[in-house]
Amino acid sequence: MSRSSRLVPPLAGGGRVAILGSCVTRDLWRMTGAPADDLLYISRTRLPSLFAARPQGLVLPDAPPPGLRPNPAQALRTDLAKTALARLAAFRPDVVILDFIDERFDLLVGAGGVVTASWELETSGWDALLPMDALRRLDALGDADVTLWRRGLDALATLFAPGGALSGARVVLHEAAWADAMRTPSGRIEPLDPDLEITPGRRASRAAHNARLARMHTASRAVLPGLEVVKAPDSLILSDPDHVWGLSPFHYIPDYYAEIWRQLGGRS
Repeated sequence: MSRSSRLVPPLAGGGRVAILGSCVTRDLWRMTGAPADDLLYISRTRLPSLFAARPQGLVLPDAPPPGLRPNPAQALRTDLAKTALARLAAFRPDVVILDFIDERFDLLVGAGGVVTASWELETSGWDALLPMDALRRLDALGDADVTLWRRGLDALATLFAPGGALSGARVVLHEAAWADAMRTPSGRIEPLDPDLEITPGRRASRAAHNARLARMHTASRAVLPGLEVVKAPDSLILSDPDHVWGLSPFHYIPDYYAEIWRQLGGRS
């Protein structure tokens, strides 16, 4: 393990695992074929949104959002309905794994609440449910976003502190980063585009988001009590053009997942 106060890897003893992050970490179970019976996965929820109220006047339909698979549909509903914290507490995880790849999305702030401006929100049409005239969009790379994110991190730390809802759970940071290059099926290393479409029509710099992730990782190590860290070597941070979810700076080659799984001490 890259950095840890414990000698036993987080998953070696079994137990209930919660992921508060992205498919980067959830794919560890899929790639290794490990059972996911005792796994809770919460994604597409940024830290400022996790601890915020829903915007006033937001009413969600009973039917799932159109055009989304079940897991993304559930993630979107969880973010808008603000049920993630209750789900985490009720699950009573032994281990919570964080990754900040989904922190790439902008925020929608106003009407007494905050929501994540995710791809799922915009492509499902559920953004039309929001009081958009009362909301302002905060760029994920802007100064205002930094302030809200840090407040979210401080709130997260209280969950793991004595008396917090997740007190006693081990907290692990998966220090994932955007890849600079991909490895082709023939084994060649080729550079990726310098930016990525985050949501329809909105592109952002890969380098800027990696710098932002590095700052988030540093802040987390300073704030979260008992934090353990797993991180792949730079040589494995490569995109896989044959990845099941398609080519992306955070859809990695199989060796990446195998290394993180090894560091976690997971069993297939």
